[in-house]
Amino acid sequence: MPLLAPMPPIIIPTADLQEWGRKWSENEAFNKKQGIDFGKVFDKAIGSALATMLGGIDVITPNQKALLPARPDAVEVGPVRIIGGIRPQNYDVGYRPDGIRFVSDSKTLNDTASVGKNFQNMVNDLGTEATTVHIRFPYAVVGFVVIIPSPCLTGQTRERFTRMLDRLVGRSSPIDVPHKAEVVSLVMWDPTTGTVDANWPPPGSPLRIDRFSDQVQAAYHARYDGMAPHDKPSAAQKRALEAAGEEVVEPEEPEGEEED
Repeated sequence: MPLLAPMPPIIIPTADLQEWGRKWSENEAFNKKQGIDFGKVFDKAIGSALATMLGGIDVITPNQKALLPARPDAVEVGPVRIIGGIRPQNYDVGYRPDGIRFVSDSKTLNDTASVGKNFQNMVNDLGTEATTVHIRFPYAVVGFVVIIPSPCLTGQTRERFTRMLDRLVGRSSPIDVPHKAEVVSLVMWDPTTGTVDANWPPPGSPLRIDRFSDQVQAAYHARYDGMAPHDKPSAAQKRALEAAGEEVVEPEEPEGEEED
């Protein structure tokens, strides 16, 4: 297995968002299937970036009913089944080589009525999803991405929802409270232009999507850097080090205890 690398930013091409914007504009809403499929656009981007951080490992589709990955050295994008401390839960992206090390979930609210009716329940769901993982797997890195069209989240509702998400983010240690997530991003996007709002959440907020990867990387590296399976370079990484004239350092295998 490869050494850890930086995690690329989560970027959704404008052309993709514009295409989804055209679908949304037909009724100023997505139907249920469209909303699920739209969230998968972000799941794929997160899975790809995570696989790069983990050293360029493969991305696979999990079996929704399986409690273990088909291959331990792969990122799963799809329904990742987790038996948590509160309830079983499916997550959208996962990495579980020896138990849960990373999971993330994408959530969408896709019209004004849905936002007003469901934003408080969503916050409750996020807290429960973080808790059910952290109770059993306190070292797990949990991330959430909440995606809402900009015209549907405005004024006091926008400020209130943002404050509620602020209180859920920032779990910095395995002994921190379980209901918080290590990373939460609020993505407000313009269906007309296919762009992500650059002004909300405000600059400097941990909820910005452009900070998602940095925060995942910081939490994951702090907990797992140098630990198996990230304790030795892959063949590709070895070749790159050798080409750069750098030394390839292999970990020493512990010697077994002698028997009497």
